[in-house]
Amino acid sequence: MFSDIKLDKNMPVYIQIKDYIKGMILRGMLRQNQKLPSTRELSSILKISRNTVICAYEFLEEEGFIYIQKGKGAFVADVQINQQEGWSIEWNSQVNDYAKASEELDIVKHEAKWKKGMISFKSIAPDESLFDVEEFKKSFLNRISIEGEKILNYGYAKGYKPLIEYLLNYMKNKGVDINGKDLLITNGFTEGFDLILASVTEKGDKILCENPTHNTAIKIMRLHGLDIKGIDVDKDGVNLQNLEAQLAENKFKLSYFIPSYHNPTGIIMSAEKRLKLYRILKQYNIPIIEDGFNEELRYSGTHVSPIAALSGEGNSVIYIGSFSKILFPGIRVGWILADKKLIGYLESIKRSRNIHTSFLDQAVFYDYLYGGNFERYIKKARKVYKDKYEFAVECAKKYIPCKEVIGEGGLHIFIKLDNINSREVLEKCCSRGVIFTPGDIFYTDDSGFNTLRLGFSRVSKDEIEKGFKIIGEVVKKSIQY
Repeated sequence: MFSDIKLDKNMPVYIQIKDYIKGMILRGMLRQNQKLPSTRELSSILKISRNTVICAYEFLEEEGFIYIQKGKGAFVADVQINQQEGWSIEWNSQVNDYAKASEELDIVKHEAKWKKGMISFKSIAPDESLFDVEEFKKSFLNRISIEGEKILNYGYAKGYKPLIEYLLNYMKNKGVDINGKDLLITNGFTEGFDLILASVTEKGDKILCENPTHNTAIKIMRLHGLDIKGIDVDKDGVNLQNLEAQLAENKFKLSYFIPSYHNPTGIIMSAEKRLKLYRILKQYNIPIIEDGFNEELRYSGTHVSPIAALSGEGNSVIYIGSFSKILFPGIRVGWILADKKLIGYLESIKRSRNIHTSFLDQAVFYDYLYGGNFERYIKKARKVYKDKYEFAVECAKKYIPCKEVIGEGGLHIFIKLDNINSREVLEKCCSRGVIFTPGDIFYTDDSGFNTLRLGFSRVSKDEIEKGFKIIGEVVKKSIQY
């Protein structure tokens, strides 16, 4: 019976023996009062140290699965296993509308999937090969030595204080007046946006945004039951005439904008348009949620201040920041900068949902940032991504017949085809080993059938050229048909 244990050299052997015997007992294959092999006998069978078996038996005894009689050996304890007849629930009929809508809006499940060997332009995550892992390790060890075991205990819903102070100063350096404002650490943009909508909107409220816009934002707005009104975008940002037309006809609770490296178009809203947008929404008293998406990746032109910097001491702009599309998305650290009273409410909602964002992650990230590593990293990243962006634009214009190649940098470009359905192109490209994101998922009004987003951050130049050639060949054949 025990000779069939297959030991994994990468896992402690005593744990494997403990779990094996525990599993045998739970399945009824070892019964109450049945004697187990002696530690000497089992160590001989498995060709392992006797101390390893002793350790496994000690854990089994502590967990109540065996008892040991001195001089007699180890025996199976009285473990009550009362297996009942199967009881099944039809969960499809039990889940609520929120769960069903979440599943329907889950593009990871329902969109074309990457397969090994494919060239993928779906991702707009940063290239992990640029991460300075050694510096991150140093930050980890440094913060553990400073904070000790307390950093592994519960933290505070608002966030790790040194990181909050660092980010407040970080926002101040962007030109934002932080007087009367406060900051909440979140699990990236997704949680931040969800917390804001949960705190200030009711089902049926109208919300303004760009059209197209961030797909995750669309999903969250729909899950909150909001009435989304998308405003078309021009080459320098949202169309202000369309915006004013909507404002004249409807009463809006909130607005949401991505002024820098807009997702999915990559457009940067001009400084003049940001100011006009701010003044228009101020006139109608509609708060702005500003998504600071990829703001740090500006590698062409002069600095453009966030909309939050325009409001001065005012509290009408809620800024959501995140490094997830730039650095270490796996640790999911983001933040909300907003009016102090609003942050107080958001903090309570966050505490009720997930208590706090990982304090260990926040502490290590703070140490990494505080040591000046981010400045060094972003300088390197800008250079690499600028080079890839320029090459991607060049290849897109060279190989893909289209109406327009849009984007001013960041980690992706946006293509408008000439009356060709991008999903039909995607289907044919997938069969040739290339995958991308169809643009219609970013539109609020079921349009954008002829658009696609191409992320270039995690692919090589050779893959960009090869993949774009294949996309172009498929598009050319579609034109011929």
